[in-house]
Amino acid sequence: MSDKLVLKNMVFYGYHGAFDAEKELGQKFEVDLEIYTDLQNLGDDTDYAFNYVDVYTVVKEIVEDREFNLVESLAEAISTQVLAMYDIKKLVTRVRKHQVPVGGYLDYLEVEITRGNG
Repeated sequence: MSDKLVLKNMVFYGYHGAFDAEKELGQKFEVDLEIYTDLQNLGDDTDYAFNYVDVYTVVKEIVEDREFNLVESLAEAISTQVLAMYDIKKLVTRVRKHQVPVGGYLDYLEVEITRGNG
């Protein structure tokens, strides 16, 4: 399976983290999805096309309306919901968090998980 749709660098504001300050102040989270599915027989019919708006909306709701202690759990929740919506062979989900309380500087923490059978 080589057909892939990519939603790159969706940006949302959420309240996730292990520390109270992270849950109080919140921060920006970035999400990428790589969706592996069969695009061969779609033609040009929007009725059979993958609905990017629905996927974006679901990811937005999960990041902005729910709270997770771990970025890993956030990525898993996104993956579970998107996989339930469509016939997807494989899904790669990346979540980036820029303000990571590690006592020093880093660009970001990124979690990448792969789910599915592809």
